[in-house]
Amino acid sequence: MRTTTLLTLFSALALPAMTPAMAMDHHATMQADGLKWVAPAAYAPGAQLAVVKGDPTKEGQYVVRLKVPAGYKIAAHTHPNDENVTVLTGSFNIGTGDKLDETKGVQVKAGGYSFVAKGMTHYAWFTEDTVLQLHGIGPQGITYVNPADDPRKK
Repeated sequence: MRTTTLLTLFSALALPAMTPAMAMDHHATMQADGLKWVAPAAYAPGAQLAVVKGDPTKEGQYVVRLKVPAGYKIAAHTHPNDENVTVLTGSFNIGTGDKLDETKGVQVKAGGYSFVAKGMTHYAWFTEDTVLQLHGIGPQGITYVNPADDPRKK
C-alpha cells in the first residue's frame, strides 16, 4: 500500500494538472490544407516551402515542408545547423560531396528519415514528386558549395 501511495504522490508532483488554457499554450495543430506554400528564394524554381511551426530563420525549433517535382535537383550545399528530413510522400536521393553525382547516394523512400549534420556537404535529386518534412533548431540556412548554383545570386 505504501508503494502505491508514494507513486501517487510522485505522479501528482511530477505531472501537475493542466488547465485548458495551459493545454492551448502547449499544443498546436496544422492541417495539410492549411499550409501556405511559397517559392523559396534559396531553391531553384519548382520547389515550394511551407512553414509548419516556428521560423527557420530565427533561433529555436522549426518544422517546414518542402515540395518538389520529379526531376528536381538541389546542388551540393551545407547547413549551419543539423537538419532532420522525413519523407512524407515520394522519395529522394541524397549523396555527400562537393558536386551532385547521381551515380552515388542513397534513396530514401516515403516514411524514411535522413539526418544531415551541420556543415556536412551534401546534395539531393528527386525521381518523383516528393514532399519532405524538415525540422531542427534555427537559425537554419543553405550555403551552396559553388556560388553559381545559388538561385539567390542569379
